[in-house]
Amino acid sequence: MRRLKDFINGFKEGIKNFGENITIIINSFLLSIVYFIGVGITSLFARLVKKRFLDTKILKETKTYWSNLNLKKKSLKEYYRQF
Repeated sequence: MRRLKDFINGFKEGIKNFGENITIIINSFLLSIVYFIGVGITSLFARLVKKRFLDTKILKETKTYWSNLNLKKKSLKEYYRQF
């Protein structure tokens, strides 16, 4: 009876370890696929339409790389019900 109980407990532990290892492998595989499809397709599409998400060009004539946001004061009424 003791041997059977030890066998069952060992079997449970083995199945648990096997499941954890399979989970790590499958999650890594699925996340890699999602990353390459999501980021890859976005990157290819952005290159096709020549979209630049970051302004990385260095211009010699510019004094600063800060971008002007053109923020101006609005009337108090414009701040109500923004959405």
